[in-house]
Amino acid sequence: MLIIVDSGSTKADWQIINSDGSRELHSTMGFNPFFHDEDRIETELNKQFIHDVDVDKAKWVYFYGAGCSDKMRCDIVKRGLARIFRHTEVLEVEHDLLASARATCGTNAGIACIIGTGSNTCLYDGKDVTDNVSNLGYLLGDEGSGSHLGKLLIRAYFYRELPEDMVQYFHEDFGSDKRAILNKIYGDGPNVYLASYARFFSKHRDHFYIQKLASEAFTELTRRHILKYDGCHNIPIHFVGSVAYHFRDILKTTLEEHDLTLGVVIQKPIDALVDFHLKNINVSFI
Repeated sequence: MLIIVDSGSTKADWQIINSDGSRELHSTMGFNPFFHDEDRIETELNKQFIHDVDVDKAKWVYFYGAGCSDKMRCDIVKRGLARIFRHTEVLEVEHDLLASARATCGTNAGIACIIGTGSNTCLYDGKDVTDNVSNLGYLLGDEGSGSHLGKLLIRAYFYRELPEDMVQYFHEDFGSDKRAILNKIYGDGPNVYLASYARFFSKHRDHFYIQKLASEAFTELTRRHILKYDGCHNIPIHFVGSVAYHFRDILKTTLEEHDLTLGVVIQKPIDALVDFHLKNINVSFI
């Protein structure tokens, strides 16, 4: 059994490939080692996953995750997974940037961007990630992401910049209690809470002000990240993630304004990632 995992901070997709070639898709909460330790990973998988899958049959497990940016963070996730998958031959944990690059670029050069709960970007040479403009997380960075959109919307509301019709819609969805909203922002999982406001953007995506805020977020992503990569005007810019997928028209316009070329936009990279593994990584079911 081969298991490929694509995990953001909110949700993880688990694609299981059985020895007969059949596939099963499972979902769990997302695991980010900046917010979740190995005990939490083990506990949640025991609740959400282990009863649906014969984990002892897992021979190869490849986990790509948000926050898995260095050995220390990867080892947190790896130790948690090792408590569940006790009989694997291969258990690897990689950054979700590599997953996005493999899913969108394949074996070709390109720039791969993640825009979901958070955001990140990288330059990929067809084999390895060769450059990565620093991602500073939801407090200082995550430009273009769901959490960034949430901050823009909340600021616009409390700074009295939202158009009057948008104010009414905001009240209907989130209320007007400043203390309640701030308590959630400064409580557990603030990045996920902020990103939940992206649904408001999808709901009102045709409103000029919503388009303005989305364009502002994507412009900042382009200016602070994409334009920093050597050769960015000569290779496609690929995206994965729900925010990128639902606002790909605004993304395309933003990139064109900077003489950049939009490449592939994938909402969930898991299927393309599995295809990459089956074509390019030596896994034998014999």
